[in-house]
Amino acid sequence: MKKVRFGVLSTAKIARNTLIPAMARSHNAEVVAIASESGKAKNFAAELGISKHYESYTELLKDPEIDAVYIPLPNQLHKQWALEAAKYGKHVLCEKPAALTSKDVEEMAVFFKENSVIFMEAFMYQFHPQHNRVKEIIASGEIGDVKLIRSAFSFSLDFQSENIRLRKDLGGGALYDVGCYCIHASRLITGEEPVEVTATANIHPTLGVDTTSAGTLKFERGVIANFDCSFEQPFKAQYEVVGTKGSILAKHAFRPDNEDGNGVLVVSAEAGHREEMVQGDQYKLQVEHFAECVLSNQQPIYSAEESLKNIRVIEQALAQFRN
Repeated sequence: MKKVRFGVLSTAKIARNTLIPAMARSHNAEVVAIASESGKAKNFAAELGISKHYESYTELLKDPEIDAVYIPLPNQLHKQWALEAAKYGKHVLCEKPAALTSKDVEEMAVFFKENSVIFMEAFMYQFHPQHNRVKEIIASGEIGDVKLIRSAFSFSLDFQSENIRLRKDLGGGALYDVGCYCIHASRLITGEEPVEVTATANIHPTLGVDTTSAGTLKFERGVIANFDCSFEQPFKAQYEVVGTKGSILAKHAFRPDNEDGNGVLVVSAEAGHREEMVQGDQYKLQVEHFAECVLSNQQPIYSAEESLKNIRVIEQALAQFRN
């Protein structure tokens, strides 16, 4: 079977620990090159058995044997290198957020179309089958009409560290990093765009990024979605859908890979209380979907236009607590 040959721009931890292994597990993708502008490419390539390494991103993009790139760079650099990759005809799988403003994502969407490049923002969680099961339970009527969604994604960070999530100039902050999942999940479950967005946050006095933020989305058919995200709370990555007759709690909604791929759904309804286990390899499924789109020249289920809808909501929330 033909495989999409990937180049990876940077030696980021998520590439090393998560995406490159997922590509190795996939049936239609392989990593053939790594690039780093910090001098780490050679050792990284040797450690992971990657055949080529480059000391600059541009040199990798010039390689005619590379079909697509994966971009796990700091948020502020996503747009620049996604567009640069497109100039060289490389398809782009890019970490979230695709860019920091809706204007940037609009420009990107146009450029990708003009250059016949397939682009997908890497919201990996949506490829886990537990979310389709949530939709099936909702459609069955078991929990009644959906009225409320609660979502939360948080973990603790050392604010004295050099973590890029704490760098305002690189697009840091809890909402960009993890709150974006909560917003995405609310849109995914309702199948709608919010008509009202409110938000508030704690802004770090010296770093200038939101360390905890929370908000509410109101959807056209009356669903209210509350979300919170944080760098100063214990790990949590879940959502709950509440209806007129019951509820569904997705306990490991965003990171089931931390639980051996097991998504656990706790369903409480008139018939009683139960747990359902749904297994899936979300990173592998994401890679395989994107690679199949490249091989068949089809748009991903999560297109640049969908990315634009999500960043518009993030932007509305940010506007309420950022100067």
